[in-house]
Amino acid sequence: MFRGKSKWLSVALAFFLYSGTFLIHAQEGETIFKAKCATCHQPHKDGTGPKLYEVRQKWENGGAKAGSLMQWVKNWQVAAANDAYAQTVSQWSPTAMSLFPDLTDEQITAVFDYVDAQPVPGAGAADAGAFAMTETSEQENNTGWIWYILAAVFVVIILSVGGVRRQLKMVNTNEEDRLSYSEELRQWAWVNKKYVGIGTLVIVLALIVTLFLQLYTIGVVTAYQPNQPIQFPHDIHAGKNGIDCKYCHNSVEKSKSAGIPTVNVCMNCHKQVQGNDDNQTAQISKIYAAAGFIPDGGGQYTGETANIVWNKVHALPDHVYFNHSQHVVVGGIDCKQCHGDMTKQNELPRVVPVEELNEIDGNIPLTRATLTMGWCIECHGAKEIANGPVLDKDRDEHKHGYYDEIHQRLMNNDKALYEKYLEDGKVTVKELGGWECAKCHY
Repeated sequence: MFRGKSKWLSVALAFFLYSGTFLIHAQEGETIFKAKCATCHQPHKDGTGPKLYEVRQKWENGGAKAGSLMQWVKNWQVAAANDAYAQTVSQWSPTAMSLFPDLTDEQITAVFDYVDAQPVPGAGAADAGAFAMTETSEQENNTGWIWYILAAVFVVIILSVGGVRRQLKMVNTNEEDRLSYSEELRQWAWVNKKYVGIGTLVIVLALIVTLFLQLYTIGVVTAYQPNQPIQFPHDIHAGKNGIDCKYCHNSVEKSKSAGIPTVNVCMNCHKQVQGNDDNQTAQISKIYAAAGFIPDGGGQYTGETANIVWNKVHALPDHVYFNHSQHVVVGGIDCKQCHGDMTKQNELPRVVPVEELNEIDGNIPLTRATLTMGWCIECHGAKEIANGPVLDKDRDEHKHGYYDEIHQRLMNNDKALYEKYLEDGKVTVKELGGWECAKCHY
C-alpha cells in the first residue's frame, strides 16, 4: 500500500515539476519574443519580417538542413551561406535581419513554442459586435414608429368622439339654433374667459422662454461628432496599449494646437500592426494608402502618398483664443478635463457633454455646456493654481515661472488684495487675471 502511494506521489511530483518548467519555458519565450522579435515579426501576419507561426514546420517542409533555423536566428548570414533554403529566405525582404548570437537553442525553441501557442485571430467577435449594434439600432428605430402610430390612433379617437358628441347634440337642437365649429369655440371661450386668459398667458410665456432657450443654444456644439475618414479607437491605443496622448498629439506642450498625428507617426506602429479582424485591416489599409506603403513581403514604400482629411471636432469661434500649451504645461490641466476619458472611448471623437465630464474622477465639476464661454469662465473660477511664488526654480510645476511673476507683482503692488486672495487657502485662475476679456478674446 505504501509503495503504491509512493508511486502516485512520485508521478504527481513529476507532473508539477514538468508543469512549472513548462510555464517558465513559456514565459521566457514570451519575454524574448517581445524584447527581440516583435519589432519586425508577428505570429500570424507578415511585417518587416515574415510571420513566425509554425515556422519550424515550414522550414522542415522546405527542405532546410537540421539546425539551420537555429543558426538563422543567431546569424542569418552564416545560415544562408550553408543552406540553400536559408538562402531563399534571405531574399524574402530587402531588410536585413538583426543578429542574435547570444540566444541559446533552448531560448529560441521557447520563442517558437510561444508563437505557435498564439490563437489564430478571427473577425467573428468584431462581426458579432457590429451585428449587435445594428440590431439594437433597428430595434430603437422600430420602437420610435410605435409612438407615432399610438399618437395617430389617439387623435382619431378624440376626433371621432367629438364628432359623435356634436351629432347627438345637433339631433336635439333646432336647425336655426345649430352652431358651427368656430361659433361653438367662441361661445365656449367666452363662458370660460378666465381660464382661457390664464392659459393664453401661460402659452405666450412658454413660447418666449422657449425662444430664448433656443437662442442660447446658438453656437453650442455639445455632443457634436463628425464622421472621420478612418475609425480611430482611442480605448485601444490610449487604453489597452497605454500610448501617451502626447506621442500622437506631440505639439500639445509647445503650441497653441495639440496637433493631429502625421501618417509617419501612425506608420511607426502600423508598419507591423496590421489588424486582428477585417474591420481593423480595412482601416489600417487607409493609412497604408496615405503613406504609399505596400505591406506584402517585407513591405516597401511606393512614394505615391495621399492626404488624410480629418474633420475638426472642437471648433471655437474665430474671435476666441485658446492655447493648449498654456493649459497643459503651465496650468497642469489633464486632457480628460475637456476631452473626457479617452482610454475608454471606442467611438469617434466628439464634444463630450458636461454631464459626462463631471462623472470622471479628478475633473472639476462644471454646469455650463461644453465649449461655451460660461464653461470656460466657470473653470477659471474654480481651478486652483500655484499658491505662491516659489524661489526654487528646479521644481517642475514652476519651471516656467509664469505664475511666480504674477504672484510677485501682486505682493509688490497690492499686498492687501493678494492677502485677500489667500484667505480661502488657494489662488484661482480668476484671481490672477483669468477673467480678463483680453485673455481669451482678440
